[in-house]
Order: sequence, then C-alpha cells, then structure tokens
Amino acid sequence: MLLRLGRWRRLALGSCACALALATAGGHLKGEPQDEPGFATLVERFSERGGYFDTDNLISNERSYLHPLDGLRERGVSGGVYIGVGPDQNFSYVAQIRPAIAFIVDIRRDNLLLHLLFKALFELSDDRADYLRLLFALPPPSTADMSREAWRHASIQELVQYVDGTQPTEALTRAVRARVDAAISRVGLPLTPDDFETIARFHRSFITAGLSLKFQSTGRAPPSYYPTFRDLLLETDRGGREGNYLASEEGFQFVKALQGRDGVIPVVGNLAGDEALPSIARFMAARGDRLSAFYTSNVELYLSQDGLYPRFVSNLSRLPRDADSVIIRSIFRTMVPESVPGYLSTSVVRPVGELLETYEQGRIRSYWNLIGR
Repeated sequence: MLLRLGRWRRLALGSCACALALATAGGHLKGEPQDEPGFATLVERFSERGGYFDTDNLISNERSYLHPLDGLRERGVSGGVYIGVGPDQNFSYVAQIRPAIAFIVDIRRDNLLLHLLFKALFELSDDRADYLRLLFALPPPSTADMSREAWRHASIQELVQYVDGTQPTEALTRAVRARVDAAISRVGLPLTPDDFETIARFHRSFITAGLSLKFQSTGRAPPSYYPTFRDLLLETDRGGREGNYLASEEGFQFVKALQGRDGVIPVVGNLAGDEALPSIARFMAARGDRLSAFYTSNVELYLSQDGLYPRFVSNLSRLPRDADSVIIRSIFRTMVPESVPGYLSTSVVRPVGELLETYEQGRIRSYWNLIGR
C-alpha cells in the first residue's frame, strides 16, 4: 500500500475507552465458545476514529505481494492470528497461513466498508468463478465448453479469460448490488445510507474497470507501473508459483470458510493508536492465541516519518507471539534493499522478535535501519 502522502495526517484517535469483556450480550463468532463477542461487537469495540489518506486502495499497488510466500513456507508460519492492512491482498496471505482468525486493521474507515463488500461476496458465492461473477456483475460462465464442475477447478488464466470476455449489464448490476446490500445488512453493523453509497461506489469501480482496475490516488492518474487487478491475479511468488487466493479453489474455500465463521474482522485503527491493536492484544491473550503474521505494507515508513514508530513498537510488543511470529513488510523503489528485476517494490518476511530486540538495543534510529540499508 504505497501511500502517496508526505506525512501521515495527525490522527484524532477514537474515544472508545471500554475494556474488553469476553462476556457480551451481542452475537457470537460462529463456531466459537458462546462467551465470545460477535463480529459486529468486535468491529465496533476495537475500532478507533478513522484517519485520511488520498487513495482508494481498492486493490494493492504492490506487484511483489506474493514474494513473501516462499519465506512463510520456509519458516513454517501457520495458524494463530493474522493481522494485516489494506484490501484483498490479505486474503492471499490468509490462504497460505491458514490462521484461526484474521484482523484487518486500517486507518481508513473506507477499508472497513470495502471488506464488508468482500465479506458479502464470499457469502453469496459458491466458488471462485461465482465470486468473480458477483464482483464484476457478470452472467455465469458458459457451460458449452466447460461444465459447471469444471469451472470450479478452472485455472486462474481461464478465470481471467472469462472475466475479460464477459460484459456486465445495468440490469444485472442492479440485481447483484441488491443482493450484496442485503447480505451486508445482515452483518449487524450500524451503517448509514452514506456507508452503503460508498460500498456501492467501490463495487461499481470493480464493475466498470473490470480486471484493468488499478490502485487510485485522489486527483492523479495511476502511474503506468502500478499493477492492474489482472496483473495481481496472474502474479507468482519468487519461485514462479501462483499464490493469489483466487488461483486455487482450495485457497479460496479456506478464506470463504473463515469469512463464513466471521473470522475476518475489519477494524478501523492506527497501528500506533491507543485502541485497536491493544484491544486485539487483550483479546488474543484471553483466548490463548499467538500472532502468526503481521502484514504492515509500508506503513512503518509513515509511522517513522511522523514520530509514531515507538508507539507502534509498543503496540506490537503487546501482541502474544512466539519465535515463529513474523512481519510482512513492503519496501518501494529507491528504498529496496533486495530488489527483484522487473519490480519497483519488494516484500520481505522478518521475525517480530528480531525487530523488538534490535529496537530495544537502540539499533533502529530511522526507517533506513529498519529496512536494513
């Protein structure tokens, strides 16, 4: 998530001061003990007041986003609690790590609304072809050459061809939008008409642009080097293996099942804030959970620029973890210490314990120290 801002805006952190209580009168996480809070309760309780970025961030602008998969496999990172920022890039990491629960923490409230759209699409779809059909408001793929069951096992290239070769209609768009809004209404969050309008605008951006959709900054055209959604779907890890959550039915079905159990929790929060990460840390400790992976994108750069990095490290240190807990970090352009030919960013995996230890020793005085330059 390359945030094209000189500095992070000063944040007005939320005033929610209620302590985490595992017993609640609200709904419960599906499949969890009955004394656990429900999806809507956790979203509201953990969220802070949102901040502003001049980007829509509907999709990632990190072409290198699958490069960490090799490192995750080598380190055996799996299970536990996953935390990340930004859009559906997180689902590819979730499909690889297979956590028990995932939190998507982002300072933009719009990101929460975007994830409600994704949650509804997972609920309404049976498989990957169905998910893409609903995301882009398309008629079902033709069964003239491939049976419905064959489409379930289609390659990502075949799914891309289906989307590229099929056009939405306004009537179909209205029908799909009605189903999506109904599914979002069932989540139980108190959403305003403006919230639903924002979700509809996001959805129509996917429908209008199709697989050519790019990460967008306010008032500026996307740079030519930003990947399209098509590029992201077809991207591979460093070993040339496909890794997007839509590249395999098995990976997609894991994310769908986790969403169905209300196990993907979008939270509005600053990584250096007083509520979101500390509340998640208390929740994890109460459950006996530990952190498996924390995808920070390049947010650490902006925290460092705004003098907020010590507060992020403090929040990070509160999260229950073990020796296998890692950070997934994105580094852009001239800051890239491990550049890969053809890429303007790199994505790396580093142990959380290593970061906390080097910070405690005073060896991280700037972002340059952090990324190893």
